[in-house]
Amino acid sequence: MEKGFFIVFEGPDRSGKSTQAALLKAWLEENGFDVILTREPGGTALSEQVRKILLDPNGKVSPLAELFLFSASRSQHTAEIIKPAIAAGKIVISDRFTLSTEAYQGYGRGLPLDEIQTINNIASESIQPDLTILFDIPEQEFEKRMRAEETKNGTDRFESEHLDFRSKIHKAYKDFAQRKGIKKIDASKSIDDIRKEVLRLVKEIIIK
Repeated sequence: MEKGFFIVFEGPDRSGKSTQAALLKAWLEENGFDVILTREPGGTALSEQVRKILLDPNGKVSPLAELFLFSASRSQHTAEIIKPAIAAGKIVISDRFTLSTEAYQGYGRGLPLDEIQTINNIASESIQPDLTILFDIPEQEFEKRMRAEETKNGTDRFESEHLDFRSKIHKAYKDFAQRKGIKKIDASKSIDDIRKEVLRLVKEIIIK
C-alpha cells in the first residue's frame, strides 16, 4: 500500500461506533495492515486531558469555549497522530472527527455551521477522511441504550443533556447521511451484521 487511509466512524452516543472500530482494527491487522485506532476528543496526551474537561459531568463549559476546546484537541490529534500515520502508509481509524463538532456544537449548541466548518478546516489542516461511516440509530433504540448505560455506568456531560439536545444531534446525523461520500449503516442491527457491512465498505476502498 503506497499511501495511508483515513477512516472515520461517526454517529450519536451509544450507537456502537467504538465496538465496531475495535473489530475493524482487529480484522485489518489480521490481514497484514498497519493500523492506528484513535478517538476524538483524545488520541494524544494533551487531547486526552482536554477530553476529561469536556466530558466531566460536573463541568461548566460555554458553547464557544466547548468549540475551541474540541478544536484544540483536534489540532494536536491531527498533527501528532493522523498526519504522520497517513504519511507512513498506515490506516487510521478515528472514532469521531469533524462531523461530530458540526452535530454537537452546531446543531446541538446552535453555533453557526459556517464558522464551525472554518474552524474545523483549520484544526484538521483540511484533512478529509477517505471513508466516513455514519452509524444511524432509531430514537427509541437510542433511548433504550442510554437508560441501560445510565444504570450501569452513569453518563458524561453530553449524554446527560436533555432530550431536546439529543434529538438535535440525531437530526444532524440524519442530515449528514445525505452528504456525498458518507456511508450510512443501520446501527440497530446485530454486532455481527454491522461488522459485515463495515468490512464491505472498507474493502471497497483499500482492496483494489
